[in-house]
Amino acid sequence: MGKAKQLILLAEDQLTEYSTEARKIEKLRRKLGFIVPYPQQAAIREEILAELPNNFLARAVEENRQNFALPLWGIGGLGLLFGISSQQPLDFIATVVGFYGAYRIQKWGWEMQAKRLVIKTIDSIETEFQASRAEVESAKNE
Repeated sequence: MGKAKQLILLAEDQLTEYSTEARKIEKLRRKLGFIVPYPQQAAIREEILAELPNNFLARAVEENRQNFALPLWGIGGLGLLFGISSQQPLDFIATVVGFYGAYRIQKWGWEMQAKRLVIKTIDSIETEFQASRAEVESAKNE
C-alpha cells in the first residue's frame, strides 16, 4: 500500500470522529509525521492533488454527498417496498440499482473529503514549518 493511500485511510478514520476540522487536522498531523518524512510530503501532496477531480460535480458531491445520494436511497427503498407489497421481482432491480448508486456516491464523496483533509494537513505542516523557519532567521539577524 502506498503512503498516499495510507494517509487517505487515516484521514477517513478521522472523518468518522465528531470534532472540528482543526482538531482532525491536528490529530492527523501527528500520524502523518510518522508515515511520511517532511521532505517527501510535498510529493505526496501533489500526488493526492492530481488524483482529486476538480470539476463542479465532484466539488458538489464532496461537499453534499448525502444530498446527492438521498434520491437513490429513496429509489432503493421504494423498489424494496413495491417488490415486497406487489410481489413483483422486477421491482427489486430498482432496489439494487438505487442502493448501489447511493453507496457509490457516498463512498466517492467520502474519499474526496479525506483527500482534501490530507492536503489541508500537509499545507498546515508546511505553513508552520515556514513560520518557524522565519522565526529562526529573524532571531539570527538580531
